[in-house]
Amino acid sequence: MSLSLYDVSVPVFLRAFANLTEILEKGRAFADEKAMPHAELLEARLFPDMAPLTAQIQRASDTAKFVPVRVGGVENVAMEDDEASFDDLQARIAKTVAFLKAVPADAMDGREAAEVELRTGQGAKTFTARDYVLGFAIPNFFFHVTTAYALLRHKGVPIGKMDYIGRI
Repeated sequence: MSLSLYDVSVPVFLRAFANLTEILEKGRAFADEKAMPHAELLEARLFPDMAPLTAQIQRASDTAKFVPVRVGGVENVAMEDDEASFDDLQARIAKTVAFLKAVPADAMDGREAAEVELRTGQGAKTFTARDYVLGFAIPNFFFHVTTAYALLRHKGVPIGKMDYIGRI
């Protein structure tokens, strides 16, 4: 049996969001324990031209939900990108997870060669659905999840590799 685009994306995103939820909770607990304003973590950046923690979660969410939207034609769920607290970020993740769990497993069946257009500030790029999922969406998703992890770790939150990978 071969793996489908659904199999290599949606369950992977769901697992990563479960781990990210726990990582964010550890961040909140750390800030509370240290009497640190939550904004110090939520607005943290690794470098001035990089997006803060809140935007990393937003971009991970967008990337994950756009896979079934762009590949499977699933109707998008708009999200405002106005998260400003740990509760807001957890709600964003929960909404994204609920969206992904509602995607029919067969929504992307047979769509490997379908054309997917990605529009960015630098213009449009056309992919096959397979190349979009494997060559852009999954790496982009993990870039933002890893950056969120790194921001919290950089600020002293006691998290490690097993928090990122999650329970095996």
